[in-house]
Amino acid sequence: MNTIEVDIVSAEGQIFSGPASMVFLPGTEGELGVAPRHAPLLSLLKAGEVRVRTPDGEEHSFFVGGGVLEIQPKRVSVLADTAARAKDLDEAAALEAQQRAEQILAGKIDRITHAEAIAELSRAIAQLKLIAKLNRVRR
Repeated sequence: MNTIEVDIVSAEGQIFSGPASMVFLPGTEGELGVAPRHAPLLSLLKAGEVRVRTPDGEEHSFFVGGGVLEIQPKRVSVLADTAARAKDLDEAAALEAQQRAEQILAGKIDRITHAEAIAELSRAIAQLKLIAKLNRVRR
């Protein structure tokens, strides 16, 4: 079976490294699907879920808070602003971040800029969507 090597890295360190039969990523223009021998590509990523399907059919789910994607025919490299295994996401922390960003955008708090608040809100919402998806799968 043909595979493609996948590396998911953030400032905190490597989150995943291994072979995959398919990778799904949240591109800024929509979801990207990457199979072995994909054409080379550089793209920005938005906050969301990265799914890695291994050659044995198992699927691993990760959260990225945005970043850069490089695709080569035999390798996918994700350089994420922040990244975590989906199962390690903290729902309470994501809800708190969402509330904090909404308060900033409503003009109640002056601590960070408008753009930073929008980015924080986007990451929090993406985390909460992934947590909700995982909760549905577990039931």
